[in-house]
Parts: sequence; structure tokens; C-alpha cells
Amino acid sequence: MGEEQTADGRKARGHKRRAEIIEATLAVLRRDGTAGVTHRTVAKEAGITVSLSTYYFATLDDLLIGALTSIAESYTERIRHIIEARDDKLRGLAELIAESAGPGRDRALAERELSTLAARRPALRPVARRWRDNVAELARHCTDSPEAVTAVVATCDGLCAAILLDDAPADPDYVHGVLLRAVGASPVTPAGGGG
Repeated sequence: MGEEQTADGRKARGHKRRAEIIEATLAVLRRDGTAGVTHRTVAKEAGITVSLSTYYFATLDDLLIGALTSIAESYTERIRHIIEARDDKLRGLAELIAESAGPGRDRALAERELSTLAARRPALRPVARRWRDNVAELARHCTDSPEAVTAVVATCDGLCAAILLDDAPADPDYVHGVLLRAVGASPVTPAGGGG
């Protein structure tokens, strides 16, 4: 039993250390972008040696995949919740996208940078596709049209980019209306409004 507990303790410390290194990577990404991520900058941010960073993440791609996976898992969890718990799935998605202008900006910006980097680094592509795959899954709950699903995914990508570029508050109602149009539905105009 003692050896098993020791092994479990080492394993738990290893998971904790990996999580700390990933959080340090995300901090560097938020501050300096992907160009600032090196084993040296991440190790400094985490308060560890470079050799410890490379022990857990042998290559820079491993480090970036770890960071992108962390972001992708967070978005996957959020989208799963929307799919399972929300009647108006597009409203839930609109609220998630609008967070990119507020409390979710840093994470959305890091995800966008890593996804763009994935176009040049094939090792990052499978994880980078997860956001698009999750949005497509959600869209399939709203429409049977493959073209509309593609339109929702493209619209979400465009809206997220615009929100990050504008660096201004995002209106979830507006985003919801745009998503409704992407699936081919007309947004509901409030009584007395519209034109």
C-alpha cells in the first residue's frame, strides 16, 4: 500500500505541475502573444527551471498543445452545457461569444492566436479544430442543413474575431440575431421596433 500511495502522490504532483506550467503558458500568451512563448519565458512565469518545463513539455509544440487543450476543454465544457441545458442553444452560444468582449477576452484572444498559429504548425491543428467542431455540433441541434451548420461556424469565427478586434462591449442580442440569420431564421423584432 505504501508504494501505491507514493506513486499516486507523485502522479498527483505531476498533474499539478503540468497544470501550473499550462497556466504560466496562458499568462505569457495573454501578455506577449504566441511569439512570447518559449520554455524560458514560461519557466520564469511559473517560477521553475527551464529543465523542469522541458521535462513536462519536451517541445514548444507540446507546450502550445497543452495550453490550447486547456482552452479547448473549457469551451467544450461550456458548449456541452449549452447543448444539454439550454432550450435556445443559439442564445447560449451568443452569450458565450459576447463574453469575448469582457471576462472571457484573455482566453478568447489566446485561443485565437493559437488557432491562427495552427495554420502553420500541423501539430496544433487537431486541438485547434475543437472549437469549430463543438460549434458545429451545437448548430446541428438547431438545423438539419449542412450549409447552415457551416454558416453558423463561419459566423461564430467572424464574430469572435470582430469582437476581439473592436475591443468594445458586445451585445448578446445582436450576436443572437446574427446567429439566427446564419441558420436561416428571422430574428424576432420587439413590438413597436424594427422598420
